[in-house]
Amino acid sequence: MAVSVTNLIQGPGTLYYAEYPAVEPAEGDVNTTPPTSTWTDVGGTQDGVTLTVEREFAELEVDQIVDIPERRITKRDFQVVTNLAEGTLENFKLVQNGGAITSGSGYRAYDPADDVSSTQPTYSALLFDGFGPNAVRRRFIVRKALSIESVETAYKKDEQTLIPVTFGAHYVSPSTKPFRVIDEA
Repeated sequence: MAVSVTNLIQGPGTLYYAEYPAVEPAEGDVNTTPPTSTWTDVGGTQDGVTLTVEREFAELEVDQIVDIPERRITKRDFQVVTNLAEGTLENFKLVQNGGAITSGSGYRAYDPADDVSSTQPTYSALLFDGFGPNAVRRRFIVRKALSIESVETAYKKDEQTLIPVTFGAHYVSPSTKPFRVIDEA
């Protein structure tokens, strides 16, 4: 098979978030910035944005053959992992799955949500704009996302402070898939 160099991809993208459920931009608008009335740019990221689809399969077996005759998918986990480079209270609220930002005379403050384990978490929607093959725009939409890992923010003398985050995609409905990938045509 010959290599098609126009199918090679490199470069950064832009990560946005919105309240779940979010109104998605029209698919034909993949080459435009999503509306700021719904979608908020998280700002700079560091070490890229990693999109992972992990799948687990159950193996079917029969006594008559040694090979695995078939597999059935039992789990799919789509994740978005990055380091938010801008340590804003808004980004901290995003990675904590909600809470409240308040302000007063000379200050702004973040307070976590009064969560108990039995309450429904606050989901977000994510939109990542990057490039696809042939230098066209590629958009990933995660319709129902939740920050699912511990968040450790270090303040060091010789390193930039980052907010690391891992978002997991979640089931929406039989007709609405958890994520979608759209390429500009």
